[in-house]
Amino acid sequence: MTGQTSAESPGAAPAAAGRGDYTGAVYGSLLAASVVVGAGSLGSFPRLELVLLLLCTGVVFWAAHVFARLFGERIAYVSPNGHEIRRVCLAERPILEAAVPPAVAVAVSPLLGLGPEGAVWLALGVAVAGQVGWAAAAAFRAGASWRIVLAAGAVNLVLGLLIVAFKVALKL
Repeated sequence: MTGQTSAESPGAAPAAAGRGDYTGAVYGSLLAASVVVGAGSLGSFPRLELVLLLLCTGVVFWAAHVFARLFGERIAYVSPNGHEIRRVCLAERPILEAAVPPAVAVAVSPLLGLGPEGAVWLALGVAVAGQVGWAAAAAFRAGASWRIVLAAGAVNLVLGLLIVAFKVALKL
């Protein structure tokens, strides 16, 4: 071990790209919650529209993060060859995946007897639960104490509740 970080060691993968990194899932869940609030505050809408909006927004933000990592952060250390592009695409995949549970919640909401407003609340709850769960899982996998795991979950719950508060405020 040389003690060098990935920024100091050419060709090294960033530590955050490891299997236990849930940053993208936490970020993607917060993004999905924001999309749900934004779409839900505009009134009634077809469910398919919200499902597609969630998934397409996830794809766009995933692609933006892939581009930023390949050409912003990494280009100085690793040429963006096919292997590196695939690796970064996979590393950023949790951003994309985080949009799926809220989209599924919207899609199945008619089976639960929910109208459009109920679908929005269900999707928002799923997104916030995902955000809290991924944050706590990240802290746990990193070996943090239970106190830190709970703190990570609590901080992300507060962020999620801020999104909920914005939704309520937009309806007033």
